[in-house]
Amino acid sequence: MRYFLLYVILFSCFILQAQTVSQDTSATRNQQRNAAQNILNGTNSKGITLGAYAEVHYNQPEALNGELDVHRIVLLMGYKFSDRVQFVTEIEYEHVKELYIEQAFLNYNLNRSFNIRGGLMLVPMGIVNEYHEPTTFNGVERPFVDKSIVPSTWREIGIGLTGTFDDLSMRYQAYLFNGFASVNDDKVLGGSNGLRNGRQKGAESIINSPNLSFKIDYYGLPGLRIGASGYFGRTQAENDLQSIAGSDVGISMFGLDARYIRKRFSARGQYIHALISDSNLYNSLNAADLGSELRGWYLEGAYNLLPTSKQQRLDAFVRYEDYDTHAATAEAGIDKNSAFDRTALTFGLSYHVALGAVVKADYQILDNAFQGSTLPNQFNFGFGIWF
Repeated sequence: MRYFLLYVILFSCFILQAQTVSQDTSATRNQQRNAAQNILNGTNSKGITLGAYAEVHYNQPEALNGELDVHRIVLLMGYKFSDRVQFVTEIEYEHVKELYIEQAFLNYNLNRSFNIRGGLMLVPMGIVNEYHEPTTFNGVERPFVDKSIVPSTWREIGIGLTGTFDDLSMRYQAYLFNGFASVNDDKVLGGSNGLRNGRQKGAESIINSPNLSFKIDYYGLPGLRIGASGYFGRTQAENDLQSIAGSDVGISMFGLDARYIRKRFSARGQYIHALISDSNLYNSLNAADLGSELRGWYLEGAYNLLPTSKQQRLDAFVRYEDYDTHAATAEAGIDKNSAFDRTALTFGLSYHVALGAVVKADYQILDNAFQGSTLPNQFNFGFGIWF
């Protein structure tokens, strides 16, 4: 609770400061669009739109071997059938050897305020799950909160509505998705990565009860964007297991996030809290260690060291994260593992050498609450592109 209060106080400071400043051109860098939105808002009257984003990383933990990795290359393709009907897909290669479909949906545009969308889509929770192109966030790797609490990249098959009310400075999304798999091949939920193993990713996904997901974004204050999101439902179990107690769990996830930018300064933060019901029965059935609560938050500030007159940017940033996949375990029938209560301090540079190309370097100081535990700190270096 003390972390949540700290977040609310700093979150309020962003709002108060934003109310006292005038709009400037730097606000256009507030990551209002992701790759799919760029395709949907393209100027082509009809036909194909192509694009891509990619990341290459070098990770060097202290006193351990380093790792070099073509982390991902994502091919973006869209087709505009008419002014109302568009198709968007992202084909992702990870670590040179793994192939995924990240998005594949059909969008029907009635007007700016009302779009019907169906297919494989991103779950709108937090910031990075939707805005994960490498030029849109600081740090070589994505924040830990957006890996272990929000299991980015989190996408499932569903249908829903989305649109923008310009008079209210508000964008909304509301979807029905299939849920996490209770057991995904031989992987169970729990441990250090929470719900991550349950992502079905649109690959022969099972569904026995739809899950509700929604997000509202407000952008009425200069340079500031505020988001509130929710996700409610249950995990999905195989046909022959549905009647067994503990074959699924209930999930209620809530999120708050904010992004702010004024001239050379930018900041962002988010808070995510997930409540898991029936985790005691699930753990007993599957010999798992899923907590009854997952919680995480981070705050980040950045400052552009180059004059605003230059197209290039050199953002020096610092981010502090606190995240726990065993935030509560009493109702889960297991002991709390304090090694899952973690913090990360990340600081470094993001050099935007051109619009759509960035070179990054950072250092991470990692810790957890397990007495006597020592985690290796890590240096990261890499580059990313998006066009």
